[in-house]
Amino acid sequence: MRRVSRIAVAGVATASLAVALSACGGSSTDASTSSSGSGAKGIGLAYDIGGKGDQSFNDAAFAGIEKADTEFKYTSRDIEPQDGESNADKVQRLENLAKAGYNPVIGVGYVYAPAVKEVAAKYPKITFGVIDDEQDKASNIADMVFHEEQASYLAGVAAAKATKKDHIGFIGGVNIPLIHKFEAGYVQGAKSVNPKIQIEKQYLTETAQEGGFSSPDKGKDAAEGQIEKGADVVYAAAGLSGQGVIQTAAEHKIWAIGVDSDQYKQDALAKYKDYILTSATKDVAGAVYNLAKSVKDGKPETGVVRASLATGGVGLADSNPVFKNNADLQAALKKAEAGIKDGSITVKTS
Repeated sequence: MRRVSRIAVAGVATASLAVALSACGGSSTDASTSSSGSGAKGIGLAYDIGGKGDQSFNDAAFAGIEKADTEFKYTSRDIEPQDGESNADKVQRLENLAKAGYNPVIGVGYVYAPAVKEVAAKYPKITFGVIDDEQDKASNIADMVFHEEQASYLAGVAAAKATKKDHIGFIGGVNIPLIHKFEAGYVQGAKSVNPKIQIEKQYLTETAQEGGFSSPDKGKDAAEGQIEKGADVVYAAAGLSGQGVIQTAAEHKIWAIGVDSDQYKQDALAKYKDYILTSATKDVAGAVYNLAKSVKDGKPETGVVRASLATGGVGLADSNPVFKNNADLQAALKKAEAGIKDGSITVKTS
């Protein structure tokens, strides 16, 4: 399900800007300039693969825009990716946002790292952000990264406590270091409960261009295979593809564990929510909002801004009453969380 932006449009876009922006990606909001001509005030955000409506990573970024627009009375701009686009397309998209006066300008996802680095050098007075990638040091780039492995460790503990067969599964969208962090934490957490637990592991594609983060059908097929092998809890770190995993888990009446956002609460997944045990969350919305606030306050965040369990930037959702009211599970999670925070548990990233 694709959501329609509620961001109001202020002012009138110039024809040339409208053409340029449409050429490098669709948007749910219109480009705008202030009446003084000094440029639009707000966040310029370019989505990752899968776009808005993924009920996960990109939608979390949009939630950060909504909060900033409401609180700061901004008029922000969010732009969709194009299938098969090049890095040059991403550069053009970010440049157009910068020219329009948006500040900060944020690329959602590691795929924007090269483009952010290139464009930020041309616009030193604008703050740029990239989510899920650490750049070379630059005075106007904020690298918004997360300890995904910590949330995934807790997800592994939950899976090991919830399984009836001592057999669980992990499905990663793309075989890259970022998603290895999810797998590593999940496996370590599960084995902390039961060292002999059986864990199925699968990556949907080797590259993002092959659709690993944007193909619910691939997620569905992978989940079917793992369930056939005996897994009765499946955790997907696969963006939009994870919807197929959740759907399949529900059809087989086994547990799914969501990712990035609290997927139990997502409208598009409402019919499956009784089978969403929990979600390993990362506060992408908070990262987007915090960067916007830092710019507004005149003290822009730069360098690596890392969110962890200790900062509240990652965690485990407790919306499902079955999960929340399971005393044994909650006790195990409380112990694991305390260990991660005090350093007695070091979570692996690969």
